[in-house]
Amino acid sequence: MSRWFRAAGATALVGFLGGCVSAEDFPIDRGFMAVSTGAQPVTKTHSVWATNAVQQAQNEAQVHALVAGKTINADTAVRVALLNNRELQAAYAELGLSIAELWQESLPVNPTVALGVNASTDTVRQTLEGALIANVLSYATRQRRVAIAETRVRQAQERAIEATLNLAHETRRAFYEAAAAWGVVIELNRALVAADAAAELAGELGRTGAFSKVEQARQQAFYAELTSEKARAVLEARLAKEQLTRRLGLWGATLSYEVPNGLPNLPRSIRDQSAIERLALQNRADLKIAKLELEALARSYGLTKATRYVTDLQIAAGLELEREEEVEDGDTTVTNRLTPRFEAEFEIPIFDTGAARLRTAELQLMRATNLLAARAVAVRSEARAAHTAYRGTYEIAKHYRDAIVPLRKTVEDEAVLSYNGMITNTFDLLADTRARIASVRAALEARRDFFLAEVDVAAAIWGGGVAGTEPAETEVAAAEGDEE
Repeated sequence: MSRWFRAAGATALVGFLGGCVSAEDFPIDRGFMAVSTGAQPVTKTHSVWATNAVQQAQNEAQVHALVAGKTINADTAVRVALLNNRELQAAYAELGLSIAELWQESLPVNPTVALGVNASTDTVRQTLEGALIANVLSYATRQRRVAIAETRVRQAQERAIEATLNLAHETRRAFYEAAAAWGVVIELNRALVAADAAAELAGELGRTGAFSKVEQARQQAFYAELTSEKARAVLEARLAKEQLTRRLGLWGATLSYEVPNGLPNLPRSIRDQSAIERLALQNRADLKIAKLELEALARSYGLTKATRYVTDLQIAAGLELEREEEVEDGDTTVTNRLTPRFEAEFEIPIFDTGAARLRTAELQLMRATNLLAARAVAVRSEARAAHTAYRGTYEIAKHYRDAIVPLRKTVEDEAVLSYNGMITNTFDLLADTRARIASVRAALEARRDFFLAEVDVAAAIWGGGVAGTEPAETEVAAAEGDEE
């Protein structure tokens, strides 16, 4: 019988057929609930994976109801982003791909049926051969491969959680940037109203001779410079809002939303984050990804070690039916012979003993171990830095609110009274007004920095990327890419 007629035995075939898995056992969104639940402490809402056109239409309807013609807050912005950001939906598809890979690994290799006919030239002897072909080694290692695929699914879930957290953090940062930028515009508008009135008064006094041309020019120059500064602030605010719009995935009719013209008030006190390192080590998504990478490589190492010497083992079982005709004295005698056949085929590890593959697996395991340790050190540092920035920015913003801005306002008010009483000159009044405007802007920026630092604290604890740092999971992803 030809060498290509190889088959698995009856026992192996029964095991193969018993392991079949239906499509109902592996829906496309299997395991996504863990993603939504894992990100909810930060997002404060459920994540949604739109796997068909109906779900996508429902998401779009929710988005329109949340933003069309409305002023949104930070939590609403995050909710809209999770519903509508297509890059996040594409990231969720990676989870579906890992589910499909697990499904594929859970299925036994299909057996192959081969048939052949061999007839001699004189048509006296004919042979019919049949064989059932399967890979026994694939069946024997199936449980190990499924375990590796399951680990990869859990890793894909953590990657999806990290993508969700990253979008939530970026959306909150963009929201606070936009709100602070529009707050600056509002403050400049208030200053412009006062400067416009002062410029008109200076013009009237100049016509009566009470104001010199120099003092009139100073008032008018101050107003013109404020106008230019406001135009620049409006441009920055519009660009900041556009950054937020990009995170939200909005376009068309949904662009009619607004952001508040300023930031929320500072809280009376801040949370104690003395245990931030412990919380980060417990909850960081990138650490979980690195741990799962180590687990998957350990399982792969065990599989490589188990199949070091034998990488391909196939057993063949089949039948051969031989039909022979004999003619004697005009009589034809037909003889049928049914012969069972059994074959086994495997590689002989003479040259390749699997040592290179085993050493490669060992080095990959060692690399993943070191990357995990390095990530843990970085996580601790990021957590400490985020906590330091959180407390520091709060104290600075509070100082501006309680001390600097009130003092600058008092100085300006007194300068206006002195100016009206002809005690203070125009130059001093303008200098005091400029100083107050600068203090108000600095106070807004300090408050913005505090809210951004608050976002960074959440990122340091849960993952998703702290501002100014690269997402740590890229190190593990790069390592995995090298393996492939």
